[in-house]
Amino acid sequence: MDPLASNPLSILTFIVAPAMLTNASSILVLGTGNRFARAVDRVRALGAEMKAAGVEPGWLTESRVLQLRYAQRRAKIVVRALTSFYFAVGSFAAASLISLLAAGFSFTQHNIAQKVSLDVGFVVGVGGVLGLVVGSGMLVLETRLTLYIIGEETRAIERHCSDKSSPAS
Repeated sequence: MDPLASNPLSILTFIVAPAMLTNASSILVLGTGNRFARAVDRVRALGAEMKAAGVEPGWLTESRVLQLRYAQRRAKIVVRALTSFYFAVGSFAAASLISLLAAGFSFTQHNIAQKVSLDVGFVVGVGGVLGLVVGSGMLVLETRLTLYIIGEETRAIERHCSDKSSPAS
């Protein structure tokens, strides 16, 4: 006898896992969306600083342009991570629906349709897990890039302060 048909609670096993992963992916989407907003704000702030500053020493302008390029790269990485997380959410939702179909096929004794549904649901679920892994890797890269940007900004501020405090200024 089919274990899905003999124990109605076994269906929950196929539905709960993708549902929990959907929830986890959604939380990552929210956090990553906030990171994207911060990256956009940083690009805008750097642009405004450059416009307001007017004529500055060449190294300071170069530093801000470099920071702007890295901030743009950071925003692109975050968008890719968001895309991966959106893919994961969609995959887990689809895996849940496909698992429900497999459970329905189990009760109606459509064994081939049940087997195909379970296999497709598994493949779609694995795709969702890969989306989470790829998106998380991109967030690690974005975090390291942000740390580099902070270091570059710190060096620029230190150099600017040392230029102002030197007697030649």
